[in-house]
Amino acid sequence: MEQQSLFRNPPFIFLFIGSFLAIIGYSMFFMTTTWFVISELGSASLLGIILIAITVPRILMMAFGGVLADKFKKTTIMFSTSLIQGVLLVILFLMNNANQLTFVYLIILGFFFGTLDAFSGPAGTSLIPKIVQKNQIKQANAVIQGLGQIGFVIGPIISGTVMEFAGVTTGYLVSAIIVLLSAFFMFPPFLKEGPVDNTIQQTPLKDLIEGFSYVKASKFLITGILILITLNFFAFGAISIAIPILVETYGGTPINLSYIDAALGVGMLVSTAIIAMIKIHRRGLTSIAGLIATLIVAIAFSQIPNLYILTALAFFIGFTMTFVSIPFFASAQEDTDPRIMGRVMSIVFLAMNGFDPLAYASVTLLVSRGFDIQLVILSFSIVGLIIALAILWRGKTFRNYKSNY
Repeated sequence: MEQQSLFRNPPFIFLFIGSFLAIIGYSMFFMTTTWFVISELGSASLLGIILIAITVPRILMMAFGGVLADKFKKTTIMFSTSLIQGVLLVILFLMNNANQLTFVYLIILGFFFGTLDAFSGPAGTSLIPKIVQKNQIKQANAVIQGLGQIGFVIGPIISGTVMEFAGVTTGYLVSAIIVLLSAFFMFPPFLKEGPVDNTIQQTPLKDLIEGFSYVKASKFLITGILILITLNFFAFGAISIAIPILVETYGGTPINLSYIDAALGVGMLVSTAIIAMIKIHRRGLTSIAGLIATLIVAIAFSQIPNLYILTALAFFIGFTMTFVSIPFFASAQEDTDPRIMGRVMSIVFLAMNGFDPLAYASVTLLVSRGFDIQLVILSFSIVGLIIALAILWRGKTFRNYKSNY
């Protein structure tokens, strides 16, 4: 592959535009559904169940999604999943417009939406090393994730504004249009993916076992996965479910919810831009430091009963989180055998996203039992911080890892 700027690489441009639109559409779907459950169904417990229905399929199907990403064209997988997700959002719009959207239907459609994410995530992440050069992988990840964070900023703002002036139904319609546009940009001929790397013919079960064995043999991957689990269970997952509860508790509106979600995204965007511009050789140590910083801010987040200050703290949570994920993602992609990339990325994605439902379930259960939401977040953050400090102390291989790029 001839050396060229990422922004003169047409397949990469189509990939990041498609990913950008998909994130906007997904964040709009997530926020619209969150507000629908809180405002229309009026139950934090039901919100937890809905979010579990959306995210549990990631746990059940993520590893199998990695097997498919190694066996088939990643571009075909990404295009198909975005197209079907767009159709599901159209169905949500039509049902809510007809006043037929019930709790049961929302669970069913959310389940299928989450299942599709289990296939698109590993495919998209493992595609990056195939369309950019190795010394551009960190920058490519930063650009993709940076645009993703812009999407997480724009999505809630659009969603909150649309719901404020046109209602939940229109929110679902706009998100459907945006997700269908993302499918257009992920059309396989635009991305020009090369041949499939994994040509070994074996059963899916053996493929799956091979992927887990590869990860198990790497202390770097095992420690990085533990860091992502800690981040997403004790910090991001717990805070994600707490934010709409806090907004409702303190008398906020969809606009307040969108401000906090947007601040989280802006924080991620700013730190992603910084990561894209600088070289980080001590990536293991950077990830651990980012985790510790995130949990310290989360402790502060748990103690503030003011929506405006919580918005500012959400910015710093987003800012520190990115320093955990991007350095680890880039190093994992640089060092992993391309033949097994999809399976490794699926396991990493499982750690990054799969433990969210456990956090949702734990937080909502404790809140429904009468525990104060801020006390719950404080407890989660302290436990996570203890784990992070233990990793800093014991994780010598990960702590001392250095990248040549």
